[in-house]
Amino acid sequence: MKHRYGLTAILFIVLLFVQPASSYIYGEPSPEDTQAILQKTLSIVEIDHEIERITARQKELTKQYETLSAQLLQQEKEIHIQQDRAGAVVRSYYTGERDSLLMSVLGARSFKDLFILYDYYQIIIGKDQAVLDKYQTRYDELQRTSDQIRKTSIELTEMKTNLQNQRTRVASLQKEMDEQITASGNAAAIQKLMNELTLYWENIGIYEVKRYFKALASAMQNLPDFIQKQNGTIATTGTTYTIRIGQDELNTFLRSQNVLFEDFAFTFDQDKITASGQRDQLQLSIEGHYTVENEPQNAIRFHVDKLVFNQLELPDTTRNMLEKEFDLGFYPQKIISFVKATDVSTDEGILEVKLAISF
Repeated sequence: MKHRYGLTAILFIVLLFVQPASSYIYGEPSPEDTQAILQKTLSIVEIDHEIERITARQKELTKQYETLSAQLLQQEKEIHIQQDRAGAVVRSYYTGERDSLLMSVLGARSFKDLFILYDYYQIIIGKDQAVLDKYQTRYDELQRTSDQIRKTSIELTEMKTNLQNQRTRVASLQKEMDEQITASGNAAAIQKLMNELTLYWENIGIYEVKRYFKALASAMQNLPDFIQKQNGTIATTGTTYTIRIGQDELNTFLRSQNVLFEDFAFTFDQDKITASGQRDQLQLSIEGHYTVENEPQNAIRFHVDKLVFNQLELPDTTRNMLEKEFDLGFYPQKIISFVKATDVSTDEGILEVKLAISF
């Protein structure tokens, strides 16, 4: 059933896009108009999913906020108790009560009395320290919980703003699309095509896209081993190392990792990386760039700037979701443990990474 939806959608798109311009009569939608409507359809579907993700995350954060707030109240009660006890200990030292105890130890008349009094003194001092340590522990817990609440509150505020923005965005796209469908003169056919595309994307398309991203992420985990085995890939000048990878080398490596990449290839251009391919009815194109990042660890991180599925560009929400779910970067310290990446660049056919010794 899923494949029937997919083939139907593909046939609709092919029929609409291959007709010559002269065959269109007044009132019928052109291929460009149809593609624009489909583009908005796919964007609305994906932004709706982003709204669902944000809403789910909001619920999690709200529950977390409530749990933390309850913990904070309990910790505040506990710390008041510990605060009173710690205050009593501090006052005893300030008023000299512990000094008189110490003088009793020093004034013992026999070694036996001395040892007995000294043991008492150690027990009391030990209990004092335990009281102070417990207060400090409770205070630290209170501070950590307060910090978590503040962070959660900030994230909830950001989530609320993001949710409002996405809803506004969907409403705007929906309005534009409705106007285009009305103006097309063939609303029923366009609506049918939109429904078929939505079914194809949600039942097959997104899973196929994720399949490629998962395969890429898995392959990139093995890239450091591949680089180490290639002669001339790593060059050194003093304390600086340079890794140079050709696009042909990378494509050979990827095809050795997964048969999916037999019809899929990377191309390096100035400050841009493109990965594209076609298999059966699926066409996929990914454009992006690498950056050096140091948190949470030194890495060459891949950012998706453009994602096109069957000639339709997916929105930024989908790109961001895929970036979070699949790590397409690599880690130079897996190649040379005592270095860190300082710069990354691409030029025609070449990816270059600069490394420096990490002190």
